[in-house]
Amino acid sequence: MRVTVCDVGPRDGLQNEPETLPVAVRAELVNRLAAAGLPRVEAASFVNPARVPQMAGAEEVVDAVDRREGTVYAGLVLNERGYDRLRATGLGQVNFAFGASESFNQRNANASVEEGLATAHRIVSRARADGIRTSVTVSVAFGCPFEGPVDPARVADLAERVAESGAEELMLADTIGVGTPTQVRRLVERVSILGKPVGVHLHNTRNTGFANAYAALEGGASVLDASVGGLGGCPFAPDATGNIATEDLLYLLGGEGVDTGIDLGAIVETADWLETVLGRALSGQVYRAGGFPPERRGCL
Repeated sequence: MRVTVCDVGPRDGLQNEPETLPVAVRAELVNRLAAAGLPRVEAASFVNPARVPQMAGAEEVVDAVDRREGTVYAGLVLNERGYDRLRATGLGQVNFAFGASESFNQRNANASVEEGLATAHRIVSRARADGIRTSVTVSVAFGCPFEGPVDPARVADLAERVAESGAEELMLADTIGVGTPTQVRRLVERVSILGKPVGVHLHNTRNTGFANAYAALEGGASVLDASVGGLGGCPFAPDATGNIATEDLLYLLGGEGVDTGIDLGAIVETADWLETVLGRALSGQVYRAGGFPPERRGCL
C-alpha cells in the first residue's frame, strides 16, 4: 500500500498561530518539508489577509520557495479571487474548500453551501484549462461547531456533486476533530465509489485523529493531510486544535508497512527547528521521543 502524505503545516498549521511569521521563515518551512521527501506541501493560503493575517504575503512566500522536482506545491483558495492570485504564482495544485453546513460556510467563506458548490465547479473548470491540478475539500464533514453532527448522506451528496465538476481529488475534512474510526471508514468507503481519489484532513482535537487516519486507509483513502509538529486549527471553528502530526503519522504508517518515501528523521528535525522558531513545545509526540529503534531515522 502506498499513500500520499500532504503536509499542511505552512498553511493550516501557521494560520492559527498568534503571530505572523516572516515570509523567509514560512518559505524555509516549505523547503524543509519538500527536502524531507514530502510528495505534496500546502505552501500558502490565498485568503483575505484582513481575516487571516497569518497568511498575508502568500505570493511572496511562494516566490521565495526553492521548488524541488517531485514535490507538488499546493495553495488553498476559498473563492475565485483567491484562485486568480494562486494562478499568478504558478503553483501546481489548487485546493478549494467549502463547508458541509450553512453556518460554517458562511463564517469561513461568507457564502452558502450552494454558492460554495457553484464556486467549486467554476474553479475546477478554470484550473483544468490552466493546467492546474484540482482538489476539493468538504469541510466539517463529520461535525460542525455551530450545527452539531453532519449527516453522512449530505456529505456524500455534496461529494458526488463535486465529482461531477471534474475535480481530480475529493477530500473529507474533520475540521473540529469529532469523527471516530467507524464514521471515517464508512464515509470514505461511501465517497470512494465515485471513482475519484479520496483523502482525509484530520484534526486530533479529541485524540482520535490517528485512529481515524488508519480507518480512512482501510476505507480506501489514498491521501492523508498532516501538519509537522501537530500545528494547526481553524480561526473560524471554535475549539479546533491541531492537525495530526506528520511525524507521528509517519511512525504509524511505517510500522504498519505503508510506504510513504518520506524521511522521518528530517521531519523530526523540522519539528525541532519549528519549536525553536515558535518558542514553545509542539503537540507532536515522535519529534520528542524519536523513532524506534532509536537509530532508525531514515525513510519509512
